[in-house]
Amino acid sequence: MGQPNYSNGFKVAVHEHVLPLPLQWRKPQTVFVNSMSDLLHEHVPKEFILKIFNVMNQAAWHTFQVLTKRSERLLDLDITLPWRKNIWMGVTVEDKDNLYRIAHLRKTGASTKFLSFEPLLGPLGEFDLRDIDWVIVGGESGYGARPMDPSWVVNIHEQCVKSNVPFFFKQWGGVRKKEAGRELEGRTWDEMPRVLSDTIASSATARETSPSSFHHLPSGKKSEPCRT
Repeated sequence: MGQPNYSNGFKVAVHEHVLPLPLQWRKPQTVFVNSMSDLLHEHVPKEFILKIFNVMNQAAWHTFQVLTKRSERLLDLDITLPWRKNIWMGVTVEDKDNLYRIAHLRKTGASTKFLSFEPLLGPLGEFDLRDIDWVIVGGESGYGARPMDPSWVVNIHEQCVKSNVPFFFKQWGGVRKKEAGRELEGRTWDEMPRVLSDTIASSATARETSPSSFHHLPSGKKSEPCRT
């Protein structure tokens, strides 16, 4: 990839030198933790996870978004994690077989909980949105991307409306995702939890940093203190 942090490809690696970066940003940012990895991967040491949480606690003027597929480990570690209101926790749910992750997330101490149905690979049917603060939906993209049926997305959106949960539609995906766009039923959906909307309204435009360390989100920045 041409970046020092990827000298060993995509093997699990931790980058402690990246951890202090958010403390250097004085203006509030939205930081997506681990853009190319999963913080709760079984090979990421618990001690390193706690170091990341400590930095997030220290940098209380930022909003940190953590996303994982390892909801079992999240639940196991939950009691040891120093949750703070600026730390959001989410789980990825690709299909009906992984809906159990929502129940795991619900049991955590995170004050803001979100779901990422991306890539959405099948219909979900009915599911429980109690205590969920935000839902993101997107299709798979890139070579060999599996198609996403519009009815799957509409079903999720209708349940969000019924439960009064903010809904963000990211993309249809596919091999040519830009051409596919991100409109659902004739419009875009960019709803955010109120707490983030307030933060964005009061923040200056996010500044660029080295792509080997932090990367932009639609709402801010991404962090990569480890990768899996």
